Amino acid sequence: MAADKICSSCGKRLIGHGNTFFKCPKCGDYEIGRCDQCRDQSVPYECKKCGFIGP
Repeated sequence: MAADKICSSCGKRLIGHGNTFFKCPKCGDYEIGRCDQCRDQSVPYECKKCGFIGP
């Protein structure tokens, strides 16, 4: 069974519409997940691999 994807900002499970996933802009290794609310409000996220913080 695959692990649930979660928002890198708020920790909410990412299911449904409006979510996005992308590789960390700094290291390019870690996948960042963002829920629609955190994206809309520009809540910061942190890469768990390299520590990069971005909105």
